[in-house]
Amino acid sequence: MSMSGRVVAITGAARGIGAQTARQLARRGARLALIGLEPDELAAVAAELGDGHVWFEADVTDPESIGTAIEKTAQQLGGIDVVVANAGIAPFGTVRHHDPKAFTKTIDVNLNGVFHTAQAAMPHLVERHGYLLVISSLSAFTPIGGMAAYTASKAGSEALASALSSETSHLGVAVGSAHPSWIDTDLVRDASADLPSFRAMRAKLPWPMHSTTTVEDCARAITAGIERRARRIYVPRSVMLMHWLRNLPSSRLVELLMKPVVRRLLPQMEQEVARLGRGFSARNQKLQSGD
Repeated sequence: MSMSGRVVAITGAARGIGAQTARQLARRGARLALIGLEPDELAAVAAELGDGHVWFEADVTDPESIGTAIEKTAQQLGGIDVVVANAGIAPFGTVRHHDPKAFTKTIDVNLNGVFHTAQAAMPHLVERHGYLLVISSLSAFTPIGGMAAYTASKAGSEALASALSSETSHLGVAVGSAHPSWIDTDLVRDASADLPSFRAMRAKLPWPMHSTTTVEDCARAITAGIERRARRIYVPRSVMLMHWLRNLPSSRLVELLMKPVVRRLLPQMEQEVARLGRGFSARNQKLQSGD
């Protein structure tokens, strides 16, 4: 699928994977609708992309808000060919000490937000025989301690994409899910800065679970996947191995190998989160509170 002249709407497009994917698609001739919660950053990315691109402030957890952004995209750009459901957050902490509001908010953004985005966009995608890409994660295949909310939400978004694929294929709409490993974004950098235990945990994970990819390489892989209307996109490609071996991380063998690390680092993580006094990075905390 050539991107030239195609209309692509991306949620969570103010920074990170969303913004960089928008840049890649714009270079291929696509017209972008950037959707997110940070108007100044969205406007800056849109200006960088040049004429013919638009942006809308919207909250994916609010059906009316994301619905309005999708409708305005179709009205101003003449339809929608591709939607990238990329908006996502990642909280800190173990289930034992998790802030319930942070857990619920993560599910609301990372899973319910995908549902609201897909439902709002589907009439337009059916009309154009388009493509929906859900940004899931390697975490959907490899649950680890301290990331229960994120893992649950991303596993749910992968399952939602699979169900949608079976529901819409006869309508000419393709649905895919992308599964990045650790990407050098604000989200990962903020967690690493806030939690030394998070850095140490990542370093102890076996290959390919510990590898880090630049946001530029990630966006190139996602863009290539969009062009071929891929059912799944792995970033890096070695993540495909974890898809096929998805039961391995929760196996008794891996649990035994990781037990000394978990025993040492999870109590440390709980203490670090308690000292922070918040369930998200400072940036995400501010966005989710609406300040």
